[in-house]
Amino acid sequence: MLDGRGVMTTSPCDPGPGAHDGLLQRIRALHESPDATDPGLADELAALDDALLLCEAGLLLEGVRAARLTRAPLRRTDPLRVAVAATFTADGVVPLLRAALLAAGLDAEIHLCPYDRLGLELSDPHSALAGFGPEVTLCLLDSAALLPRDWDPSALGPVHATLRERVDTYTAAAADFADRTGSAVLLHTVPLPRPDRRSVISMRGGAALGRIWREVNTALLSAGETRDGVYTVDLEALLTDVPGPVRDERRYRFGRLAWTPGVELAYAREAASFCRAVTGLGRKVLVLDLDNTLWGGVLGDDGPAGIELGTLYPGDCYTDLQHRALALRRQGVLLAVCSKNERAPVDEVLAGHPDMVLRPDDLVAVMADWQRKDLHLAGLAEELSLGVDAFVFADDSPFECGMVADALPQVDVVRLDGDPACHSAKLLEPARFVQLGATATDAERTALYRSRRERHRLSTAHACAENYLRALGIRVTVGPADAFTLPRLAQLELRTNQFNMTGRAHGEAVTRRLADSPDHLVLAVEVADRYGSEGVVGGVWLDRAPDRWTVRNLVLSCRVLSRGVEQAVLQYVADLAREAGAGVLRACFRPTARNAPAAALYPSAGFERPADGPADDGTVCHQASLERLPPLTPDWITVAAKEALNHA
Repeated sequence: MLDGRGVMTTSPCDPGPGAHDGLLQRIRALHESPDATDPGLADELAALDDALLLCEAGLLLEGVRAARLTRAPLRRTDPLRVAVAATFTADGVVPLLRAALLAAGLDAEIHLCPYDRLGLELSDPHSALAGFGPEVTLCLLDSAALLPRDWDPSALGPVHATLRERVDTYTAAAADFADRTGSAVLLHTVPLPRPDRRSVISMRGGAALGRIWREVNTALLSAGETRDGVYTVDLEALLTDVPGPVRDERRYRFGRLAWTPGVELAYAREAASFCRAVTGLGRKVLVLDLDNTLWGGVLGDDGPAGIELGTLYPGDCYTDLQHRALALRRQGVLLAVCSKNERAPVDEVLAGHPDMVLRPDDLVAVMADWQRKDLHLAGLAEELSLGVDAFVFADDSPFECGMVADALPQVDVVRLDGDPACHSAKLLEPARFVQLGATATDAERTALYRSRRERHRLSTAHACAENYLRALGIRVTVGPADAFTLPRLAQLELRTNQFNMTGRAHGEAVTRRLADSPDHLVLAVEVADRYGSEGVVGGVWLDRAPDRWTVRNLVLSCRVLSRGVEQAVLQYVADLAREAGAGVLRACFRPTARNAPAAALYPSAGFERPADGPADDGTVCHQASLERLPPLTPDWITVAAKEALNHA
């Protein structure tokens, strides 16, 4: 219940007596025994659509770690700092958000700002929101925050001007907060409740109000498209699939709850997907079965001419799934097929069937034989230098899905049995492949990873690692971040866990500010070899003082580790600092659960640890005299400045 000011006096959730007592009792058991686990609970939370029950579950799950609810090891172990700031009472969103984040394998520390303080909290550098230091800031708006209280339905011109002024104020405050703090800020389009729409009684007036309101939402969407660090979810479009009204007038009038529980749940799950994107947890590889998955029928029985594809049901369902997969590939998701089939007829269909949408060049691997599919997935992960937790596996066979899920619990398994008309929706929901933005590198990712498989095969042909590295002919190019490489650097810092010196990300807005500052420098690292370019695979964030440079963070994709690239990059930075007149290079390292592979770089390069020990957060700032720093670049690597290549 809430009092007249919108202050919560009891639980915002009441699923009713006896509703799913079993689920809530299992959650209570986790509290009663701190060592207890319930590995299937995360999946059940993800599948549950009862908003009130999930809200109650989210309240009970406060303080319970995600590792106790899932079979798979977590990809991120540090709690994510998430702030919720709203123009209305959003207490009910918090437990739903917690449940959605736990279902996604994310621990979170959630900060709820005071009621209707969104603008002030964003704008005040000393606000409680700024002090919390959120990595993610969720900005929740309702129509009352935009519409004037006494708006005149018969004179929409002044209403239009006020709406634009208010939305511009909110988007500017969000962008300023993102730039100042490095937080990823999420806005959303605002649905217009039915009473507001019905207040305009003329058909032409209703059309005008609809146009004006969509211009407002277009401005919110534009902010998420163009402003660094700001993103927008199209909540208005999302709610077309959510039954019921946007708000319950009794709840709104009594406690300023602007959304019904169903809307709160839809938003919470979309916000959790956004958090997965911010932390780089979107899946990167989609492995698809063939028979009754990419096409209808069984190739071995029906032959290439007998499989179902095309424009008529059910073949059009499989064609649509291929179109969806192709769209994912064009945005950077790697596609592979894994089928129990003979290879020759599979190759024939992939290359020559007139109704196939996916072709061999769209696939990073084709695995067609009679080997176990879980072994194929594990082998492909090794060849691509990716964890199996980056994989999605889709198959129509319950047996195959069960075997992969049991052997590789980190893999997201999608069962595509039943009516094929539902296959595309099953694959795309929830947002498994979510990412903050697409870059030029994403479009080339399939070719890049095909080359990676070739490198892996070359490495197995050389008994000596150095001979293999010399055979690669590695070329490292380093240069200042520009308009093309900066979005990729921000993405890379978010996604990289193993070779991320601090385990943190600056975010795109702060990265751009540092890149434009004379007191800082952001470098992009590109790698190429005999098999082609790897693209932008690393970045360095630097502070520049006259006598001392500091490496704030150094990030390198795992796909180029163990080649000496990190030593070559550090040598480049040291040379650059020395040429600028600096005598000392400092480099920060903060240990995390995932970045152990990076821990040895600075000590092995001759950097010394400080005598006063690490900071409170574990950060150690190593230091080296540039005059005494030994040569670091391995003899099998050639390093060049990006500027030199551009002017050659």
